[in-house]
Amino acid sequence: MQNDLEAARADVSASSAGGAPFLISFGVTLAACAIASFFVDRRTAAMLVMFQGGIALPAAFMLERAMSRKAMAAENPLRSLSIQLAMSQIVAFPIVIATYSLNPGAVPLAMASIGGGHFLPYAWLQRTPAYVVLGVAISAGALIIQIALGPRAFPWVLLYMTACYWAAAPAVYRRAQRA
Repeated sequence: MQNDLEAARADVSASSAGGAPFLISFGVTLAACAIASFFVDRRTAAMLVMFQGGIALPAAFMLERAMSRKAMAAENPLRSLSIQLAMSQIVAFPIVIATYSLNPGAVPLAMASIGGGHFLPYAWLQRTPAYVVLGVAISAGALIIQIALGPRAFPWVLLYMTACYWAAAPAVYRRAQRA
């Protein structure tokens, strides 16, 4: 049984390239939103951040096909779990909407907090502690930036998230390659 579970986890890692394509793609769209925030009003910038996943997600799936060694086996018992974990952030989206209506400048912090929590289960699924480090760093770092910079934090939280995503991507990809 243990060997079956380990084989299923290895299959998840290999087929998803360790999640690196998602970190890369979302890093690109968050960086674009950060840059845009210097040129558009805060409400518009916050709206861009809220919906940047509409570009990042399909790009990540395309990049995943290019970077992964194989598709996940249809009979992998962790298939549904991996899909549920990937979609778990959507149930937290109401807090982002509420944050937008109360203070659009705090939308990046809300997204970082949700993203940080979202990454924790991937440490087990992808078999690497890099996701624990990433989750804690994203959430805690974004809070520190928000407190330190106040209303000026908006683009810097996004750029910090981008840096964290891109720093983690090679580590999780290398781990998946060894799977």
